[in-house]
Amino acid sequence: MTFVLKGAVSALAVSCGLAVMNAAPAHAYTLMDMLRGDRQRTQSTIFMDQTPGRPVPRDAAGGSLGGVDPEAPLPKVSGPRYYTYKTETLQFVDTSKFADPVVTGAVADVSLGGDAGQEPVVKRRFLAQAKVRANADVAKALEAYYGDSRNPLIWVEGNQINERAKSAMATLADAASVGLDPADYALQTPDIDPANPDPAARDRALTQFELDLSAKVLAFIQDTVRGRIDPNKISGYHDFQRKVVNLAPVLKLIRMSPDVGAYIASRSPDSPQFEALKAELAKLRAADGSNEEQIVISLQGLLKPGDSSPEVANIVKAIQKHGSETLRTDHAATLAAYAGSSDYSPDIVALVEGFQKERGLKSDGVIGQATVRAMTGGDTNASKIDKLIVALEQVRWLPEDLGSRYVMINQPAYMAYYHNDGKEQLSMRVVVGGKNNQTYFFNDQIETVEFNPFWGVPQSIIINEMLPKLRSDPNYLDQLGYEVEVNGHAVASSSVDWYGSTDSVSVRQPPSSDNALGELKILFPNSHAIYMHDTPSKSFFKRDMRALSHGCVRLANPRAMAAAVLGTTVDDVAKQIASGQNHAVKVPQKIPVYVSYFTAWPNKDGVVEYFDDVYGRDAYVEKAFDATTKARGAQI
Repeated sequence: MTFVLKGAVSALAVSCGLAVMNAAPAHAYTLMDMLRGDRQRTQSTIFMDQTPGRPVPRDAAGGSLGGVDPEAPLPKVSGPRYYTYKTETLQFVDTSKFADPVVTGAVADVSLGGDAGQEPVVKRRFLAQAKVRANADVAKALEAYYGDSRNPLIWVEGNQINERAKSAMATLADAASVGLDPADYALQTPDIDPANPDPAARDRALTQFELDLSAKVLAFIQDTVRGRIDPNKISGYHDFQRKVVNLAPVLKLIRMSPDVGAYIASRSPDSPQFEALKAELAKLRAADGSNEEQIVISLQGLLKPGDSSPEVANIVKAIQKHGSETLRTDHAATLAAYAGSSDYSPDIVALVEGFQKERGLKSDGVIGQATVRAMTGGDTNASKIDKLIVALEQVRWLPEDLGSRYVMINQPAYMAYYHNDGKEQLSMRVVVGGKNNQTYFFNDQIETVEFNPFWGVPQSIIINEMLPKLRSDPNYLDQLGYEVEVNGHAVASSSVDWYGSTDSVSVRQPPSSDNALGELKILFPNSHAIYMHDTPSKSFFKRDMRALSHGCVRLANPRAMAAAVLGTTVDDVAKQIASGQNHAVKVPQKIPVYVSYFTAWPNKDGVVEYFDDVYGRDAYVEKAFDATTKARGAQI
């Protein structure tokens, strides 16, 4: 978080959840640690003297005499990494108990439904010979259902598959409509020759199909509820408690359902966001097969109010197509009156400004490449479809019901939204982590608003940014008014051996107009020390690309967000700040916060918007999709 230090602009910013590399192990010490009272650190043997206030012996050049090479490379702190996705383990289902242990041998026939003897039968013992691979949860559900000899087969009746099976297969074949891959659930119906005189071959094929289809249905339901990939295996920046899907009753429910296809389809999320993304996916896939006109805006440089360009006609056409219904209604007179002029007139400027505002762009009426991208949809249909498939997967990682009151931060959009009573009531620009200091993807609960906060400088900034200055001038932090502690004892920065480990050193900046966190911060305690906060540096909010911080989320209008989560007024928040005292106020009720990452997401009007993949995360999700499909398709 960029801030001003006694007239000097510093590039220091809060870094969240970083690990020390090429240095003595450093425990990232943040203000959250201070709030928890966690000030005790393991003493490092590299410190020459830890008596509070006592200077450390140095040579004439200011170097340490403690045996540490002053010419050694400075230690560095790096963030989490991206992984090569490892798919879940598939195991063979234990079918050994699927044959009825009571009726065996020549009389091992069981009815497939209804009373025994009323229809052709399949020998249940063939279930024990089937081979099916599945993950542990699906295998357990299969073993529980088919291991109970009282449970009839679901998909087979007599010598053929039934209508229930055909309905289920049709639903699985349509998996792409909800962002899943039909290849993950595909299977062939048994190739049975009615004239085949070998009933054993027929029964073996039917029972193998029975288990295969049950395994595919269970996998589909598990995937559509929780997602087909584990986000925590993508990178260290993903942090989710993966959902547990109760598969135990599914097969019995399917057996009793009058419409199996509808039951299976009903297990997909039904949130407004999921439905909007799904509808957009269907629309784009339909457009892929049509000759829908693509609007092209060819601008060289910027188009400013008062200028003239033949592209104005395409600009108006693009807004008519991609602008929200609210925007089109608000500017209906302008759109109706436009006659194709090339003049970038005030009424067209107002239309553009409205479009820019609803897309989170700087609403100044100046049209550059970011605005052109938003107007033309930015991506091809194919790339939009890819973003929608990723987004539908990611929605499944979140709670199905986001709640009637919550905060959503969408990093690729550089925006934060406050929802109350199921409606968006507040939105604002945000600054998120840069590519080398990425903001995590997780959800939590807002608990506290802290006014006039201290800034506890993380180890990443002490090591990466302060240490070079401190080695040349040990008084650096004293001069800037920072507070330094070693093992919880206040010391002068000049007394610390900055050539040793900083593990036991904590640094914090007292509340002030120069404080890196500004007037307030909004806390949702998490292991990554990420939070929302104010900043004295406002210029970044004017930029369209706002991945510029060290990981935490800076708010363009922090007082409004604080008032919203506290359920109070901006005036009351101003009074809390005016006291000048550092103090924290708990929110009346914890509020969910979703620190999310969606390159496709519906706005408050339900219109899906598309954003640049600033961290390149979608590609890792797509690689995980490919690895999962490949693993599932491996031959038994």
